[in-house]
Amino acid sequence: MFKKLLVANRGEIAIRIMRSAQELGIKTVAVYEETDKTSMHIMRADEAVCIGSGPRRDYLNIERIIQAAQRTGAEAIHPGYGFLAENPAFPKQCTEAGLVFVGPPPQVIIDMGSKVIARRVMSEAGIPSIPGTSVLPAGDEGKRLAAEFAEKHRFPIMVKAVAGGGGRGIRVAQNRSELERFIEVGRSEAKMAFGNGDVYLEKGLTNPRHIEVQILADRHGNVIHMGTRNCSIQRRHQKMIEIAPAFLPDYLTEKICRTAVQAARACNYLSAGTVEFLLDQEDNYYFLEVNTRIQVEHTVTEVITGIDIVREQLLVAAGSPLSVTQEDVSFRGAAIELRITAEDPKNNFMPNPGLIEIYQSPGGHGTRMDGAVYQGYEIPRYYDSMLCKLTVYGFTWKEAVDRLRRSLDSFLIAGVKTTIPYYKQIVTDADFINQDFDTSYIETHPRLLDYQEEVPPIGKLASLVAEINAYGYNPYS
Repeated sequence: MFKKLLVANRGEIAIRIMRSAQELGIKTVAVYEETDKTSMHIMRADEAVCIGSGPRRDYLNIERIIQAAQRTGAEAIHPGYGFLAENPAFPKQCTEAGLVFVGPPPQVIIDMGSKVIARRVMSEAGIPSIPGTSVLPAGDEGKRLAAEFAEKHRFPIMVKAVAGGGGRGIRVAQNRSELERFIEVGRSEAKMAFGNGDVYLEKGLTNPRHIEVQILADRHGNVIHMGTRNCSIQRRHQKMIEIAPAFLPDYLTEKICRTAVQAARACNYLSAGTVEFLLDQEDNYYFLEVNTRIQVEHTVTEVITGIDIVREQLLVAAGSPLSVTQEDVSFRGAAIELRITAEDPKNNFMPNPGLIEIYQSPGGHGTRMDGAVYQGYEIPRYYDSMLCKLTVYGFTWKEAVDRLRRSLDSFLIAGVKTTIPYYKQIVTDADFINQDFDTSYIETHPRLLDYQEEVPPIGKLASLVAEINAYGYNPYS
């Protein structure tokens, strides 16, 4: 096992990785930009290196990150998620510099990062995929192929960026006019966002469920799954609530998990990853993509299995076999994760950076908090708006929902708008309680936005501040 690890990320995921590393006796190094110098991950590490003035560009500077690792004597780099996690140049340059990259090899990231190549690999392995095209050529030929595809598969048709991910680079066309327009707009947006303007088409499924399977693979030929997650509650193709397990019929769970392991072997996977599927109204499932990194929602899988996924990543990166076999993996109860963001749900979820005046998080049995914010923290406008993740566990689905409701009732963030009051609406909604939801849930439940902002009385805020200050609150303790 290596002695020192550099975490090439920020915020809650950086802190989460550091915890597992420190439990293994590994010293940790944080990197940060000057515009992010008050981020808590800096203080959680054993040492920290400023890699530039920022914003964002230095977190994406491979050369500076590698230099920071070499200067501090780090032997390995964990990319977390976002930033450089799915950039194949990063593991390649890490290897060339004599550093261990905690994740899959570059070729896997390249192949699975291209949605067209990924679908071809899975099709050759006999894994069901949604009907789609190869890269659409420009000009009249592209228009002709698009028209033929739409004629054969009918609308809706999805226009997707080949290099897209995380819900970005997707547009849904409902007719021929929209299709032609979205192809051109999609090319331009994909070029700007991903540096690759290639797009392709995919048959759109009506109100599917988004199901994914956590996988782990090592260099010794071991590939296992850690069960299913339901990530159907999304806005603009980005997940908001994640649930484990997905509560599918046993036969279907077994088939999907077996298929996920098959997919991992088909692409020569290594480390932790996620195989994602769409499930239609008739319970037919189709391969969607492989996410070649740790996922935001890994917490719910950890809670119901008791397995530390980041710890397994570190073991695999060090050349060890997985510490668990498929027979060791068992599932108990239900877990729900909420992404708590500094966004205004009533204003189309617009980001709402600013000063956190009061921060009081929930706790108690079955409650897990993954966060990197504190009272007095100024949320930068330059980075992702996620503040923290609230994960709850229950022995049953009902117990998990009840615990989530209780946790939200004791969760207070004042000074900025957050998604907390919106989630309070969701957890009392009958469709959510009855698990009657798919990817259309947010759009088909606009009434959930009909809530009053909960602003604590000034007196209550003052007493909370006094209570916290009386204990000598230290965000870095």
